[in-house]
Amino acid sequence: MKIHFNKLSFFLLFLFTACSVKLPTDYEEKDELPRIYPDYVGVTIPVNIAPLTFELDEEADGMVARYKAGEQEIISADKMQPSLKEWRQLLSQGSTLQVDVFAKRGDRWTHYRPFTITVSPDSIDPWLSYRLIPPSYISYEALTINQRCLETYEEQVIYDNMLCGFEVDGQCINCHHYQQYNPERMQFHARQNKGGTVIAYDGKLKKVNMKNDSILSAGVYPAWHPWMPLIVYSTNLTNQSFFTTSRDKIEVYDSQSDLIAYDIETDEVTNIERYPDELEVFPAWSPDGRTLYFSSAHFTHQESSKDLTADIIANYDSLHYCIYRKSFDPETKQFGPRELVFQAEKGSALLPRVSPDGRFLLFSMADHGVFHIWHHDADLWLMDLQTGDARSLDEVNSPDTESYHTWSSNGRWMVFSSRRDDGTFTRPFFAHADAEGHFSKPFELPSADSDFHRQFLRSYNIPEFMHGPVPYGPHDFARVLKGDGVPVNYVRSLAP
Repeated sequence: MKIHFNKLSFFLLFLFTACSVKLPTDYEEKDELPRIYPDYVGVTIPVNIAPLTFELDEEADGMVARYKAGEQEIISADKMQPSLKEWRQLLSQGSTLQVDVFAKRGDRWTHYRPFTITVSPDSIDPWLSYRLIPPSYISYEALTINQRCLETYEEQVIYDNMLCGFEVDGQCINCHHYQQYNPERMQFHARQNKGGTVIAYDGKLKKVNMKNDSILSAGVYPAWHPWMPLIVYSTNLTNQSFFTTSRDKIEVYDSQSDLIAYDIETDEVTNIERYPDELEVFPAWSPDGRTLYFSSAHFTHQESSKDLTADIIANYDSLHYCIYRKSFDPETKQFGPRELVFQAEKGSALLPRVSPDGRFLLFSMADHGVFHIWHHDADLWLMDLQTGDARSLDEVNSPDTESYHTWSSNGRWMVFSSRRDDGTFTRPFFAHADAEGHFSKPFELPSADSDFHRQFLRSYNIPEFMHGPVPYGPHDFARVLKGDGVPVNYVRSLAP
């Protein structure tokens, strides 16, 4: 049977065996790679990542494993769990870790084929934030935005959904985002009870009431300009439907959507894309702040239809999004006309994200629709903006869902949400990118206990890199949300 320990028993076992575990001396060689969980076989990791823990993921009575680099080695029994000090000493030895795994069955040991882990000198941003949410369709009360130090296992709650509401007076928080990875410049939305958009900007917090008769809805999906106090949002009238026989159990769709721009300093808002036959969504800036990318689907409602939602439902599987861009002049605050960037021969392209060097466009692709996190066929794609060539990231994708993705600030790492483990829960995975846009095999977010994610009944949603932890606490945000929101002023142009 697979080997499992609770945290206390494992901690005591580790203390007892840390200095006394030895590699087996009498064993059989097996020319197969070991099955371990998480799967770290042949991955590339950043030099500053937290220790990688793992366990044998096949029937055995025991396991001994070794990490080795140069003259340093770490040997563990039953679960590989290096201490932070041991791990850092190990990573300082060179660019390659050799990993040996021995499995015991009865009184006989087997040595699997050794494998390597490449240690990249490219560091990763030290913090990551995400929503933790149950993978159900109606439960959202037990919802938090958390932040995790990627160099250790430290995790903190940024905001707790239940601080401002419960049950019929419930609240839903979503779409946290930062300006250039800066944790002091953050925004997120609260829906329903005491709803509004929370803006944190250089030590000041405010709640904004972005609803206005001149715009379709309050801001939804954000894109913070790289340096200006300006956020572009899509505004969306969103609905969802459920299926009883399809593998994709839920379909999320917009009956209408536009793009707006919001000035943080003046609280002015204006429409920048407002076409009745276009469904715009997921804006994203180029790193130079002069181009806005977004996805949009063309859909013409039936003239005889009085129910726009029913019209969309009847044609949900024919919604195909393309990627567009608009030029932007920071001096005049004027946007240019839309230009087509990518149109799939078949499929729907969403969530455009430009690499920090401006060369690559990362996006997700599925057969149809706008909410790929619910689509099991969703994959990641990469477009070279210099050549226009686009390809599926086969070296990254799995048979299950790949969805939300973000570049690290140095452009050498990507984090994305994947359901590859079990098809139900989304987990953060990381992959290294070289200068030509080739990615390494992804690895899962390390945990102190290697079995943690298989026991953790929450999905990770919208992973975002940060330069450091958010300096505001949950109750700081709760106090702001409990107050009144600052109303926005609609203007036809953000130009002076």
